[in-house]
Amino acid sequence: MDHSGHGMTMDLPPFTLGRGLAWSTDPFFLIACLVGLGLYGWGVVRLVRRGDKWPAGRTLAYTVGVLIVLLTMCTRLNDYGMVMFSVHMVQHMLISMLAPILILLGAPITLALRALPTAGRGRRGPRELLLMLLHSRYLQVITHPAFTIPLFIASLYGLYFTPLFDFLMASKAGHIAMMVHFLAVGLVFFWPIMGVDPGPHRPGHLMRMLELFAGMPFHAFFGIALMMASTPMVDAYRHPPASLGIDALADQTSAGGIAWAFSEVPSVLVLLALLFQWYRSEQRQAKRKDRAADRDGDKELEAYNAYLASLNARGR
Repeated sequence: MDHSGHGMTMDLPPFTLGRGLAWSTDPFFLIACLVGLGLYGWGVVRLVRRGDKWPAGRTLAYTVGVLIVLLTMCTRLNDYGMVMFSVHMVQHMLISMLAPILILLGAPITLALRALPTAGRGRRGPRELLLMLLHSRYLQVITHPAFTIPLFIASLYGLYFTPLFDFLMASKAGHIAMMVHFLAVGLVFFWPIMGVDPGPHRPGHLMRMLELFAGMPFHAFFGIALMMASTPMVDAYRHPPASLGIDALADQTSAGGIAWAFSEVPSVLVLLALLFQWYRSEQRQAKRKDRAADRDGDKELEAYNAYLASLNARGR
């Protein structure tokens, strides 16, 4: 039986890391990743050629994020993920939590806005269409925490604990759609929290932290629910191929442990990024105040000193 269109997954040998990382191309994700890397590279080259700078760290983060998607979907991990719940959960965690964070740290929207040429007065080109999207009501809705947090939670409980998961796993198109959904959910959930690219929803740093920690506990509870179950909960993994030599319940317990443990990884990464951004923001604000003081002779300080002097005069 061929679930994914990669190979005869029912005849897979027992899983090892080496076997899991062997190349097994999914054309959809291979093309999508190559196009994504190509467009990003074009944007960076365009900026450099006109004398602008683009941080190497952003390029590195974006590249690694896209390569993680490629690793997840264009290796035998994708074949084993069709018949092993634990391997599938590794795929889910990588493509929905780690890859989106790194891609967003690469600031692809900011790069596009800087690299794309303007279409001219009265005309609409790619840059103008992107700006329209960024200011659209649609994007305001799908990046608002009242939408992103329930969507993030529903992508776990509403998918794995309903027949929808088995329906999607029954075809290659359904499996691709599910993985695209995981990536999209990760991007819209972390986008307003990361705050690197411009967007319609941009709360303060403290609120971003609250949004992050509002979703992560549900992820941990999902993993605990899988670990504590006494029977297999997902039909697609109820009867693993005998060639794998695994027990369905033990494999589900491993999947739950992966989901539970991995929820800490993005929390730490995003928290560190937020603290760094907060620090940089405070530094920029302090520099702006210093420049303003240099321009006006520090009138704000003089006014404050005059206020204190007036209070002292009244006290006499």
